[in-house]
Amino acid sequence: MRVASEKSEFLPRLRAPLLAIVACLMLGACSFFEAPSQLRGNKIDADVLKELVPGTTTKSDVSALVGSPTVRAAFDDNTWIYVSELTRPRVGRFPAVLEQNVVLLTFNDDGVLSGIEQKDKEDSLPVQVVARTTPSPGTEASFFQQLFGNIGRFNTMGSSAGGGGGGMGGAPGGR
Repeated sequence: MRVASEKSEFLPRLRAPLLAIVACLMLGACSFFEAPSQLRGNKIDADVLKELVPGTTTKSDVSALVGSPTVRAAFDDNTWIYVSELTRPRVGRFPAVLEQNVVLLTFNDDGVLSGIEQKDKEDSLPVQVVARTTPSPGTEASFFQQLFGNIGRFNTMGSSAGGGGGGMGGAPGGR
């Protein structure tokens, strides 16, 4: 009889740790369904970046080693910008930016590399997106303008009635 009562006392003590282990396994399985991270842009490896030597490397060398730049500076053709982001999709929101890298390569007028600058996520500045539209005057017609706007715009005689009217929009042409 004593063996049966020891088993009944042992099971409740074992139940709480067993439930904790099962809960941890279930929570760990949730990460299995997490979306994989995505690399966007043109990431330059650190080993390739070491091969770029200011003063000797040319634009054609950079194109061969790294590829074409993500962006060129708007008013300076001698600044090449390589942008890359490691993102993870999130449900119903913008992707989460896990890692962000920007490499600025500047060249002199002869096409030789003169400087390398690296930026990361900590160097970025927040940007506020404004949800407004730019008004363009003259495109909004009132109700009465829409209702009566076409009165008198069309030629009632048609396009076959004599000279230069030419169908719609003109006055009847006479000779």
